Amino acid sequence: MSMKQESPEKFITSASEAAVEAMRSGSVVPAGSRQIQSVVRALDILEVLAKESDGLALSELSGRVGLNSSTCHHLISTLVARGYVLHLGRSRGYALGSKVHEMVDLALGESDPSELLKDDLRLLGSQIGHGVQLAVLAETSLLTKLRFPAPDRDAEALEPDELIKLRALHATATGKAIMAWLPEIELVRVISVNGLTRYTGKTLTTLSGLIENLRLVRRYGYSIDDEELKDGVVCIGAALRDSGGAIVGSISMTATSDKMTKEYRVEIAKKMVFAALEFSKRLRGARR
Repeated sequence: MSMKQESPEKFITSASEAAVEAMRSGSVVPAGSRQIQSVVRALDILEVLAKESDGLALSELSGRVGLNSSTCHHLISTLVARGYVLHLGRSRGYALGSKVHEMVDLALGESDPSELLKDDLRLLGSQIGHGVQLAVLAETSLLTKLRFPAPDRDAEALEPDELIKLRALHATATGKAIMAWLPEIELVRVISVNGLTRYTGKTLTTLSGLIENLRLVRRYGYSIDDEELKDGVVCIGAALRDSGGAIVGSISMTATSDKMTKEYRVEIAKKMVFAALEFSKRLRGARR
């Protein structure tokens, strides 16, 4: 009696699925190679999270990768500590962290905006006659990468300490120019880590107030620090984008408040928006 044979296609598909499952469980490895089970499992976690931008709860994540909750939690805790996974809180679970995106940028040859735009930013400061700076978001901190002092030393003396700026995205023009375009998950993370500290009587210290301000930044294309970080100092900024349209940083100018009349603010805002557009073109050109 002859046995019924499966089609080659069906057999290969079944065998492939079985092999993948066996490799996933760590019971077999490809010929001539050796896989570290914990590494395979960590990569499985990253691959699952890459498809879930809104995050996954631990219970669902462990089920997707075929691990018990305890083992999954140990692995993901390490990934969180290294920045590859972001903990969104008990109710929302976990999502890919910024370290993954940083590695992609490095692999694609993403150039440092501060190096590419150094001469351009210096020239902008000279043209408008004010101090200028370029900042980026590093994890949850606002990092000033370039800064050219104002010809007016009075304005320079009013510049706040850079250590204060690290956690003051909500009170700076560079910070708000970046925050306005962050995905909701990232925005929540930045605010939860840094808080909304009051620096002056004009600082935005409520979430609703900040959200409304960021809406205006998106609408008009520029941000304003209207004496929100330092009394007597006004800054106007705009975001920088890479070739894919992602925000890679921001630029801003600094002046004393007595010089920043309503008419002058409009004039400076136009110059900063134009400069940001030109700088972004420069960044896109560098990637070609």
